[in-house]
Amino acid sequence: MREFKDKLAREGKLIEIEQEVSSKYEVASICVELERKGLPVFFHSVDGTHEVIMNVLGGREILAELFGTSSSNLVHFLAGIPESGDGDGGKVKIVEDSATKEVVKEPDLGELPILTYFRGDGGAYITGGVVVAEFDGVRNASIHRMMILDDKRLAARLVPPRHLYKMHKEAIERGEELKVGIAIGVDPLILLAAATRVPPGKEFEYASALKNEPVELFKLGNGVAVPHAEIALEGFIGEERVKEGPFLDITDTYDKIREEPVITLTKMYHRKDAIYHAILPSGSEHKLLMGVPYEPLVFRAVERVARVKNVFLTEGGCCYLHAVVQIKKEGEGEVKNAIIAAFAAHPSLKHVVVVDDDIDIFNTKDVEYAIATRVRWDEDVVLIPKVRGSSLDPSAKNGLTTKIGIDATKELGEEKRYERVVSKF
Repeated sequence: MREFKDKLAREGKLIEIEQEVSSKYEVASICVELERKGLPVFFHSVDGTHEVIMNVLGGREILAELFGTSSSNLVHFLAGIPESGDGDGGKVKIVEDSATKEVVKEPDLGELPILTYFRGDGGAYITGGVVVAEFDGVRNASIHRMMILDDKRLAARLVPPRHLYKMHKEAIERGEELKVGIAIGVDPLILLAAATRVPPGKEFEYASALKNEPVELFKLGNGVAVPHAEIALEGFIGEERVKEGPFLDITDTYDKIREEPVITLTKMYHRKDAIYHAILPSGSEHKLLMGVPYEPLVFRAVERVARVKNVFLTEGGCCYLHAVVQIKKEGEGEVKNAIIAAFAAHPSLKHVVVVDDDIDIFNTKDVEYAIATRVRWDEDVVLIPKVRGSSLDPSAKNGLTTKIGIDATKELGEEKRYERVVSKF
């Protein structure tokens, strides 16, 4: 992450805030104002002594540039990389030393510039930490919000039935604690990999495939191997549970308070001049990390039933709940198959629009045009009532929602009726 920050600074793509600001509300307030520029924001003086970076992956353009591609081609690039990390580059290397170990000490979260974002929050939250756990020889890396309880304890939101949730549940059922490490300020591509649904235990292999070179991990004192980072926390998740929340999520609404497990810290590691990475709740980086990893999953699923051209999780749909799928239609009926495949690939989706390849899926006006001129509502809608949706959707009741798919494609054999005439004078 540090190398990435320095590269952006040299290229004039880093917004730098020199004045002293507070970790309580002020950093978040400034980031909200600046993130629409799509650039990372670097704070030189948070609470007087700390450096903080936000919005590291704050736009599709920045992520696409990391891969040497365009934002419109991002899904094609990601769909071409095996989720298992198999093939060239998908290797993980355990090393003995790390710059993260420049300072090793007893945990004291009060020494870190952990942000309080909004006035309705349940407390200060770590939002940019990659939680690594190892159980029965399988390693998991994932991103979780963690609310500060005191200098050595965090409440972590573990979402059922995801891998870390299941690992913790199995450990407790055996009467064991789950050992974890938390890495803050990691390589942006490791951050993306940790946010991606891959086969169990393959997050770092997938990160290696994204980077096309081995990812290095080093072991903490409890034996958990984590990636090089600005800051690393060592600890365990036991049986203790506390109330966690409220927390602002990607829908710009507060997620509810739940009983969540506690991470108890046993050691803290950091670079001498550590840069703290924070993700703004419901900000563009949060939404990118939540949504972009699902686009190749939807692409590959639809590819099995139709000639898919592109996939986009829309900003209006919080980059998570609404998708536009572009296909080259070759047979009637395949659009409905594409809709069902998209819902299966991303169960939190509640709205899918399938369009032809002459529609710009990144242009909301163009997508609406397809809906206005190519949809017969009595024939072209797939309605799936009372199904499990996203826990983040405030309109869901008891976790259930209604999903809708829209066929906004031209009728085959009748293309002339739908021809868009562009006059040039």
